[in-house]
Amino acid sequence: MMFQSIQIVFPTAAYNAYVPKFTASAENGSCSGFLKQKSMKTLHMEEQKQMMDEKYDRLQISAVTTVPFPTKEKVAYEVKKDPVEKVGKSEWKSIMVNYTMLHKHYLKLSKIKLTSLVVATTMAGYALAPAPFDFYTFTMCSLGTGLVSAAANTINQFFEVPFDAQMSRTKNRVLVCGHLTPAHAVAFATISGIVGLSILYYEVNSVTAMLGSANIILYTLFYTPMKRISIVNTWIGSIVGAIPPLMGWVACTGDMLMPAAWILPAILYMWQFPHFNALSWNLRPDYSRAGYRMMAVTHPNLCRRTTVRYTIALMTLCYLAPILDLTHWWFALASTPINAYFLYLAWKFNNHSDSANSRRLFRFSLLHLPLLMVLILSSKKYWTNKEKKEENISLYERLKKSSLLTIFASIASATSV
Repeated sequence: MMFQSIQIVFPTAAYNAYVPKFTASAENGSCSGFLKQKSMKTLHMEEQKQMMDEKYDRLQISAVTTVPFPTKEKVAYEVKKDPVEKVGKSEWKSIMVNYTMLHKHYLKLSKIKLTSLVVATTMAGYALAPAPFDFYTFTMCSLGTGLVSAAANTINQFFEVPFDAQMSRTKNRVLVCGHLTPAHAVAFATISGIVGLSILYYEVNSVTAMLGSANIILYTLFYTPMKRISIVNTWIGSIVGAIPPLMGWVACTGDMLMPAAWILPAILYMWQFPHFNALSWNLRPDYSRAGYRMMAVTHPNLCRRTTVRYTIALMTLCYLAPILDLTHWWFALASTPINAYFLYLAWKFNNHSDSANSRRLFRFSLLHLPLLMVLILSSKKYWTNKEKKEENISLYERLKKSSLLTIFASIASATSV
């Protein structure tokens, strides 16, 4: 009797190498036909085993690739390290007022360098006027103008904090850095403006105070918002810079209708175009980022042309000064070399508007204006109106005497004949 046993094992990946595939035993011999049938069964079972192994492996691979196992990664920590949040932390700063540095912060808030230039042009306008020099009025006019300029500059910075933060040139201003609060700026501007205008009105004259008020209005309500609207802001800003020397002249004479009174303000008006155009040319990325409508950004060709045109006009005004009896004629001769070099730099900037030429023009403009003011003050023709009147009277008397001499000479010649 024959016995056979067939054992089927469903292997796993760990036991495939150790479990026998099939076992067969026979007693008292076996026939070849039975062995052939058994080998077919064995082949069939091996195929089923191979198919099951492949299915198991696929299930195992899919389990690894599709089912995520939870890990203890610090996801929140990685989000906190996001670069966008770093930028936010660097831009927003708490306001910490250091009261021991308060006076220095107020000087920066007033733009002390620009205010000093404004006061210097006011002094030049006062000294150039043909009237007696009064030291008290001169001092009060300078002090009042300085306070008015500080108030206007403070209001300008108060309105432009979000835009100053985007510019490399202005990102370190006191309000942007949080060294002073907006309340400090408003209080400082209010006190400076009221005190400055009061000094000009009560200690100088009402016309000078009116010009100071007009300058604050033009600078804060027209020039400041116009910078983001139109390139007309350059012309408005030039008017603001031209008013201080007229304030000095009016403080000395009380009259702003004299033609000679407008020579120095007109020179300041013309000078600001080559000066500011050269400055803004290298700051175009900053102005574009802050959204300012500057001529160098939106109209570069016009920026180059106006630089040359207004430099020519400035040179012409220097020849007009002696014609209006403001200076002696040697001022026209002495100012020609520095004006000619200024015009040459403007012409180079017009033809080759690179950073080197614009920087060279800007730097010389800082030297050109003080040199021109020294020349015009040193060549002043009349230091008082009295001197002018006395000279006119003496000239009239000389002409009168010469005419009498000609009459007497003609009479004597007639009688002698």
